[in-house]
Amino acid sequence: MSQRWSYKVVEMPTKLFAGKLGDRVQQELDKLGLQGWELVSVVQASPVDTTRLYLKKAI
Repeated sequence: MSQRWSYKVVEMPTKLFAGKLGDRVQQELDKLGLQGWELVSVVQASPVDTTRLYLKKAI
């Protein structure tokens, strides 16, 4: 039987002067990792665009 996955996309808006985006992403990944989510990909089209985290976890 093949593995089945659940997928999640998290959008992290870029907010000027709201702290480092890297710190916010790290906190979000730590939280999601504890819930069993695994990061698959990160996309940020431009420096002012929303950062999208693509995750999966086994179901």
